Formats: sequence, structure tokens, C-alpha cells
Amino acid sequence: MNHPNELSTIKSLLGDALAEKPGSYIIDEIFDRFPTMQELMNVTEFELLSIKGVGKIKARQITAALQLARKLGRPTNTIPQIIRRPQDAVDLLMPELRYLQQEHFVVLFLNTKNHLIGQPETLSIGSLNAAIVTPHMVFRTAVKRSAASVLVCHNHPSGDPTPSPEDIQLTKRLVESGNIVGVDVLDHLVLGDGRYVSMKEQGLM
Repeated sequence: MNHPNELSTIKSLLGDALAEKPGSYIIDEIFDRFPTMQELMNVTEFELLSIKGVGKIKARQITAALQLARKLGRPTNTIPQIIRRPQDAVDLLMPELRYLQQEHFVVLFLNTKNHLIGQPETLSIGSLNAAIVTPHMVFRTAVKRSAASVLVCHNHPSGDPTPSPEDIQLTKRLVESGNIVGVDVLDHLVLGDGRYVSMKEQGLM
């Protein structure tokens, strides 16, 4: 899915970084070859080198500008970060996860007051449509951090956040395991492109 406002902002950012006008050959060529936000945010220096007029230095400037664009899309975090509702977790994770081309399984670890303990942790990176994760991986890390509860999340690179049967099955296993070790699973969020599904809100856990 394309986001015209975001694309035009990034076009301006790249123009400034490269001292090129927004309509220059290099800028236009980048957006012709990588027309979606997902493709653009995952571009490599090697791919950029195939564009006429782009050498190693320019390629590094472009990837650095795109990393900056990603960071600018993240909310400014106040410490401690409190997760009161699914949207709080979505606001935190969506800028990072929405453009990824593989499934990432991320866990937020919370204390008894729902304050985030440390940074969200990516426990697994999967193929285009599968992230392999086990309850053991989740709760081993939760116990290490002395977490009272966890909120788990993964992205669907297709952009459609509809949970799969495997997602629902994994969630049930996580809830059961959490009950055994004394760590609550607050929710399992599935993030698409700017959209999300809360399994708790959908009654799937």
C-alpha cells in the first residue's frame, strides 16, 4: 500500500540529503524502482549502486536518510512507557514493523503497573508469512526481566492484519503457558500496513 504524504516527505528528505532537487534523475529513478514504502524502506546499498550517478558515498547517504525517516516515524518515548491499551503498543511498534518484508515476532515486557521494562524485543524473524516462536522463548525472557505480564505482537508483510489459524493456536499456547509460569499474556496484536487486530478485543484468547 502506498502512502502519498509519507512518500513525498521522504522524497524531500532524500533531496536534502543528496543536495538534489525533488525532480532530479536520481530521486525519480529511486522512486521508479522502489515505488512502495515497503520496497523503499528495505532498499540496500547494493541495489542503489545500480542507479546511474549513485556511487558508494551517495548510496550510504540514501540508506542513512531512509533510516532517519524510519526513526522520525517513531513516537517520542517518555520513560517509563505505560501500555494502557492496544493502541499504545501499536503506536510504539507500527513505525518499525509496517514496512518489514518478513514476519517479526516482538514482545513487550511489563511490570505490575504496566510500565514497559526495557525495549521491546524481537524474539523471532520468519519467512514471508511465518515467524517461528515457542512459549519457552517468550517466558524465558519474561522471567529474566522479572516481567509481571507480556504483550506479544507480530506483523503480516502482506499488509492484512487478519490473524491466521496458526496465530490463534500460538496465542492459546502462550496464554496456557503464561498461566503455568505466572506471567499474564495481555494481548496478541497482529500489525498490517497501518492497521492492526487485537486478539483480545476479537475474543480470540
